Amino acid sequence: MGKVTYSPGIEYVNGALAKAKKKDGHRCGDYLIGTHRTAATQNPNCTRLYIRKGTSYERTSPLTSNELDARARFAAVAAAVKARKSDLNQITTDQVNFAAQKDTAGGKKTMRAYLWKVCGDEYDTAHNG
Repeated sequence: MGKVTYSPGIEYVNGALAKAKKKDGHRCGDYLIGTHRTAATQNPNCTRLYIRKGTSYERTSPLTSNELDARARFAAVAAAVKARKSDLNQITTDQVNFAAQKDTAGGKKTMRAYLWKVCGDEYDTAHNG
């Protein structure tokens, strides 16, 4: 097993040091990932370095119908939230309804989260009966 030593001043690295590049359908390079063990141990060597092929994160199976449905729902709800945020007829009522539910159990704490819940519920009602 190799021991990883970084330049002076760098104690450890946790995350990607290099990522594979893809441009114009051509992929070059590999992933270089540094990790740092935080669990208690007697071993002083707590830094590891891994190399993964540039193609290791590519999807090997086609999208399922559930994934396609989830993507369609996300896109539709995101568009509805964006439209509702700028709809002057809805802003006042949304602010009042948001303030009323904010301090309740299970209430959404931000306006964006509240709008995602409202628009998501509307989408689910329209598409699932």
